[in-house]
Amino acid sequence: MLHPKYIRYIKQALLFACVWLLFGFVYGILEKGILGRMDYYPSTQNRYDFMTSLAFASFGGFVMGFLHGWVEVSWLGKKFTKSPLWVKVVLKVHFYLVFIVLFLVLLTFGVNSNRFEEHLLSKTVLHSVEMFINSFAFWSVVVYIAFGLIMAMLFSELSSYLGGNVFLNFLFGKYHTPKREGRIFMFLDMKSSTTIAEELGHSKYFELLKSCYADMSSPILETSGEIYQYVGDEVVVTWPEKLGLYNNNCIACFYKISEALEKKRNRYKKEFNFFPTFKAGYHIGLVTTGEIGVLKKEIIYTGDVLNTASRIQAECNAYGTQILISDALADQLQRQEQSYRFVPMDYLKLRGKKEQIQLVTIKLDEGNQPKISSI
Repeated sequence: MLHPKYIRYIKQALLFACVWLLFGFVYGILEKGILGRMDYYPSTQNRYDFMTSLAFASFGGFVMGFLHGWVEVSWLGKKFTKSPLWVKVVLKVHFYLVFIVLFLVLLTFGVNSNRFEEHLLSKTVLHSVEMFINSFAFWSVVVYIAFGLIMAMLFSELSSYLGGNVFLNFLFGKYHTPKREGRIFMFLDMKSSTTIAEELGHSKYFELLKSCYADMSSPILETSGEIYQYVGDEVVVTWPEKLGLYNNNCIACFYKISEALEKKRNRYKKEFNFFPTFKAGYHIGLVTTGEIGVLKKEIIYTGDVLNTASRIQAECNAYGTQILISDALADQLQRQEQSYRFVPMDYLKLRGKKEQIQLVTIKLDEGNQPKISSI
């Protein structure tokens, strides 16, 4: 299977591609409306054909949008994580415009070569391209592309604020009507957070949380997780049942997060004089998922599984362990060829429930112990 990180990159790049495809298609339609029955461009005298122009504009927009999206999500977007939104948009638009102008020139070579039925470097094609670049029509296209860039960047930022999957679910109305689905939830909480906040102060503590959440991003992506909520020093991560159970992704997520933080131990010690450790509680079950709200819309999950996962996480301190899962989840996880063992603990009695839940912790086999600090 393709790595979940690259699957996410492709999905986000395709969103850019669709935005650009739309702008390319609209440009082709507007161009036809302006030129009417004319079969040439007045400013350059180049031959014009509606279907050819529409195809090139749409296809070129899609390709450029995908390249734009891939560069944005895999590289450039990470360079401006600490910049205000307007700074991100302005700097990125200028950066991309340079390359898009070059792309537009190359696209013009291709279009005119096709229209004149001559090779790319023929005098006729070179002259037509030169006339187009020196015309108002060319720079009007550049302005149109700049506007498209701004729209694509705003879509991208909106997607990052909501979460990629959440944005797409809103866009296509997946949960406009509530649905029942099986999900796994992990409640991940920082150990001794109240004491740490008092020692560091509110501003420094907030920077600590930002650093932790940033370092958790890759492990969550690698294990196909989705961040449902940030609640102070607690992160709620969720998986559809199939993705969370595949290769024990949900459990692997916790250990990958721990390893990612461990690699930054010296940085945390230097910046905060403290190394954060986390505890996690897991549960699996049915939830109702749907859009809610009028002034502010959200996609939320409702069901006992969330309360139960939160309660399980709260029991970690009592048992002196970093991870506790419900027996319902343990029964469905893959147990063959794994580097850890499931160890049954006591039963948890939930308020208002007759049935008890058996808690299960996980012990890593000798030789497979990641460098995880004890709580």
